[in-house]
Amino acid sequence: MASADDIRATVRKYVETVGAGTAADIVALYREDATVEDPVGTEPHVGHAAITEFYAAIEPLDRSTELFSIRVAGNSAAFSFRVVTRFGEQTFTLDPIDVMTFDEDGRISSMRAFWSQDDMVTG
Repeated sequence: MASADDIRATVRKYVETVGAGTAADIVALYREDATVEDPVGTEPHVGHAAITEFYAAIEPLDRSTELFSIRVAGNSAAFSFRVVTRFGEQTFTLDPIDVMTFDEDGRISSMRAFWSQDDMVTG
């Protein structure tokens, strides 16, 4: 099992790359057979190809992130963070809570993001 420090490092890298990295940078943190359910209740994206397609949608956007807190228990972590996306004059702010599981190498094996459109703040 990955150590709590390894899991925290992966979460920090994830938040950092969601804020400024490419889809490939983000997907490199995942196992080949990982799943992404974002938001919870939608059809999961399974495997690197599907997960890359999912994150490619944010790649061209002006965005930033801020990590608020991380809690690690066993091979899982829950964390809250902020994503700010700017599109022209419009700003979209979202504070999701993500829950991830990790393999023995500290790679993400599953991610579930808890948020809804009601949580999106526009300005």
